[in-house]
Amino acid sequence: MRAGYRPAGGRLRRYADAVSAVDAVDAVDASAVSAVSGPVVAVVGAGQLARMMAQAAIGLGIPLRVLAEERGASAAQVVPEVLVGDHRDLRTLRRLVTGCAVVTFDHEHVPTEHLEALEAQGCVCRPGAAALVHAQNKAVMRERLARLGVPVPRFRLLHHAGEINDCMSELGRPLVLKATAGGYDGKGVWTVAAAAQARVAFATGSTVLAEERVDFARELAALVARSASGQMAAYPVVESVQQQGICAEVVAPAPDLDPELAVEAQRLAMRIAAALDVTGVLAVELFETADGTLLVNELAMRPHNTGHWSIDGAVTSQFENHLRAVLDLPLGDPSARAPWAVMANILGGRVGRLYDGYPHVLARDPAIRVHLYGKEVRPGRKVGHVTAYGSDLADVRARARHAAGWFAGTEEGQG
Repeated sequence: MRAGYRPAGGRLRRYADAVSAVDAVDAVDASAVSAVSGPVVAVVGAGQLARMMAQAAIGLGIPLRVLAEERGASAAQVVPEVLVGDHRDLRTLRRLVTGCAVVTFDHEHVPTEHLEALEAQGCVCRPGAAALVHAQNKAVMRERLARLGVPVPRFRLLHHAGEINDCMSELGRPLVLKATAGGYDGKGVWTVAAAAQARVAFATGSTVLAEERVDFARELAALVARSASGQMAAYPVVESVQQQGICAEVVAPAPDLDPELAVEAQRLAMRIAAALDVTGVLAVELFETADGTLLVNELAMRPHNTGHWSIDGAVTSQFENHLRAVLDLPLGDPSARAPWAVMANILGGRVGRLYDGYPHVLARDPAIRVHLYGKEVRPGRKVGHVTAYGSDLADVRARARHAAGWFAGTEEGQG
């Protein structure tokens, strides 16, 4: 057995008592595991996405192995086989994938050259390096989508702050500036009206993506799963409600969305998935403009926050379909189980122990579905989500908001 893993059989040793997880903890024999279940899937990253992927893997009988940056990471609390290490280290990645059928991702931050090296040695990466780079680098993504004729905001790539004034003359002001790599949940995004305000965006010395500020009516997301053999499943198009750059609420399906525009969004997502050869879940975040057209804002090639509602609200969750897709199994039905589903993120607030919210939330609404991520509570951090579903949108939305607010300590009576 190789060093670096926590055993799946017997009592799970506590992380706090383990010596170096990289040097002293034995691994499960992958061939022995796959003999009694399915092929082993390696997951780079051990956040909440990998944690929820593990729930789907249990039902499918698919063993997971995750790469965690620390012992107490969200997925590392629930997945038996864990390697603790750095996703930027090629040697660690090679240890992770040994004996696994396929490797997939909880995040997009693995260096492209490392994925190419894994593929060169015969490792099956899904999505592959050539596809994933479009979710890793916003400049690569924007330029490729533009070449494909996909509708995107007008943009320019800037190399220094001195180009801002010319860019504003072309695209208008204010401009939206984005770091080409590494930004998420509102980080790495700046709205600037003058050149002096733009200097912070160039502090890292990297290229900056400059975009027109889109006059949009709302944000939508079209999520599809695509298998290695090309089968696709499209989920209902959802509305994503953002607060301070963070997704706070998702409504499925998007209320009052023109049916033809919904189909257009799904077709657009499927077209992008095929053109970029994505295997797994692809989330396409969209602007619905004031005049009723669609613009692609962002791409994610993994299960996505805008698809969390599907765990409880769809026939087949995004997490199960992601696993089916990367293993090239037939995809499951993405249809909604109820007319409406609302997912509300639980953001870290005044409550330090989320478990204390259960007595009220579960008694008040026995039909609410709660998912906590096992993460330390910090202000503004996504630490869980709730999902409500039913036939009355106003009621479903109120139930989800109340439950999420109670856990965060923002509802009356908390604190």
